[in-house]
Amino acid sequence: MLFVMAACTSDETINKEISLPEDISDFVQVSDFETIDWEKKAVEFGNRDIIGNENKSGVIGQDMKSAKVEKWMWHLWGIEEPENKELTIVGFHKETETVRQILIDGWAKGLGGPNNGADAHIPSNVEIPESGDWAILLYIDKKLFDILVYEIIE
Repeated sequence: MLFVMAACTSDETINKEISLPEDISDFVQVSDFETIDWEKKAVEFGNRDIIGNENKSGVIGQDMKSAKVEKWMWHLWGIEEPENKELTIVGFHKETETVRQILIDGWAKGLGGPNNGADAHIPSNVEIPESGDWAILLYIDKKLFDILVYEIIE
């Protein structure tokens, strides 16, 4: 799938294309990336160093470094019967407008039950390929659930 975006600056027009990887699930749409609010950065909340959107989603364990495999524990609120649901995680790099798989073992994982006050959780290994601003789109059972915006450092 291919999406063309035009943006105007003072004297020039820049055309950028957002293309979705061939192996990404068909419920992920280019229009999902248009909803990213880059000003709404993830913040630390709670007493467990969770970084995310309070009472919606967040991660423990991230150093926010690129090109390094890290263990991230995802936490989600507002999920009923989490053991019967799947979390799909999609990375989007702002500067290059590139859609990436950031889980090292696929796009999706089955959710586990409550942990650290959240209704659902799942551990994972994540690799963010380059530094910069990243939006992490989270889908629960094929529906966009939340978007986390992180600044990833080298």
